[in-house]
Amino acid sequence: MHLGENSSIRMLPRYSAKKMTKPVNFYCEAQTAQAVAIVGDFNHWNPEANPMSRQPDGVWIAQIPLSHGHHRYHFLVDGQPKLDPRANGVANHIRHHRVSVVAVS
Repeated sequence: MHLGENSSIRMLPRYSAKKMTKPVNFYCEAQTAQAVAIVGDFNHWNPEANPMSRQPDGVWIAQIPLSHGHHRYHFLVDGQPKLDPRANGVANHIRHHRVSVVAVS
């Protein structure tokens, strides 16, 4: 069967897990920090995009909706990069800087 330009049959959008997001919780222990943010490929490494919230116990938290796949990131603790010890792995980024990796499925 050939569907030409004048066909009255409409194609439905395909389901794609890549377009779906899942909330991912991040935790950073930095009791003495004044400010903590999470930067990564999901926010174009923008330090203002995802500031984290300080909890009474000194742990900083953020929940970010991420799409299916692997995402590179790190925390900025008072402007200094810090790897996430809870990450799924570590990878190299620009100029061989090490970054954390989270897998979302």
